[in-house]
Amino acid sequence: MALGKLIDGKWTTEWTERDDSGQFKRMPTLFHDWITADGSSGFKAEPGRYHLYVSLGCPWAHRTVLLRSLKGLQDVISLSIVDPVISDQGWKFSERWGSIPDSLYGADYLWQIYTRAKADYSGRVTVPVLWDKEAQTIVNNESRQIIQMLNSEFNEFAAFPDSRSDPFRNRDFYPEALRSAIDAAMDAIYQPINNGVYRSGFAASQAAYNGAVTELFEALNHWEEVLGQQRYLVGDPITLADWCLFTTLFRFDLAYHGLFKTNLKRLVDFPNLWAYCRDLYQQPGVAEWCSTEHVKQLYYAGLPELNPSGIVPTGPEIDYGLAHGRDR
Repeated sequence: MALGKLIDGKWTTEWTERDDSGQFKRMPTLFHDWITADGSSGFKAEPGRYHLYVSLGCPWAHRTVLLRSLKGLQDVISLSIVDPVISDQGWKFSERWGSIPDSLYGADYLWQIYTRAKADYSGRVTVPVLWDKEAQTIVNNESRQIIQMLNSEFNEFAAFPDSRSDPFRNRDFYPEALRSAIDAAMDAIYQPINNGVYRSGFAASQAAYNGAVTELFEALNHWEEVLGQQRYLVGDPITLADWCLFTTLFRFDLAYHGLFKTNLKRLVDFPNLWAYCRDLYQQPGVAEWCSTEHVKQLYYAGLPELNPSGIVPTGPEIDYGLAHGRDR
């Protein structure tokens, strides 16, 4: 396996997400169109029109499949799940470990979906991908934007559009009154935590690693303190910010602590963060989309640069179902 990208529609194993100092620099996503409920954007929210390509191992894609489930959009937006182990041609489709092949075109690799949208596409081939079956193109491949769309633009068709449809739980994870606070929280966790684990794991110099891992644990310590005073990142309701943090925390002890050398502490050594992670995991519609097998296969079998043997560890044993006590 080699991480690669497309150049003028041709697959190459070239990968350049590090700068001269050895710091990991994530390349930006390039498809940023928007689906709207009224169709004013040119992409109207309609049942059966859109398809989501994800990896259950990838935290960015994991956010989107969780929102699809939490909002009750399984019958509205169809789904493909790539093989957790990245191949020498990038994300591939298979039926291993419960993966779901490409039902639209029978593609073998995700890059074929990208070149179907844009024949001369140049850039990384990443998940998630939100695809428009009608226009035959990629609408968006930026996870933060996709979860906002799934939360707000498909409510007419969602089984759980808001708290009125499920009075015991909030199902609007991006309420108008809290959007500035939610955006601020997502901004605050992105670089040091969501991206920080990658900045640590893919660092190519000691200085780059030291800087990234220090920022990571400073941020974790900050949110450990915050979550000692309130249940979720912006207060009482679960919001998109929580789902953005959850997908990183879910993987922390499974992969990042060992493979990415983020081993100053384990997640289970943070009482509030660990209980908070279990709280979110135990929300209805979440656990069935959390695959420890996909996570470990992706990181340990799929990144030979970091794990040349490809041996996938049997542990750690983690019980996400333990009582969390966060309702106190």
